[in-house]
Amino acid sequence: MKFLVDAQLPRRLTYRIRDAGHDALHTLDLPLRNRTQDEEINELSVNDSRVVITKDADFVNSFWLSGKPRKLLLISTGNITNAELEDIFVPQISAITTAFETYDYLELTRTNLIFHS
Repeated sequence: MKFLVDAQLPRRLTYRIRDAGHDALHTLDLPLRNRTQDEEINELSVNDSRVVITKDADFVNSFWLSGKPRKLLLISTGNITNAELEDIFVPQISAITTAFETYDYLELTRTNLIFHS
């Protein structure tokens, strides 16, 4: 599976995703880096079949209104350290990839992986 990690999340998440055997980019890997506009991220998601991982609720609105990004993982943990985020995220990578076989929008909280239909 292919992922695109948005600017407000740590680049280290891309490394953890790659360690699990998946293709992952961070917005820092894109030509405009963290200045890449949401519309461009959405188009890349559709054109390259990437799951957007973000904390930005604007992507939720876009997903419901226009079907973009193609697939969405919203991180709604509130403010936590990067290490705490990795501790929550990494054990869920397998469940996340499996869930994306059925669902297009998931949400990861501090305690749950939520499946949105």
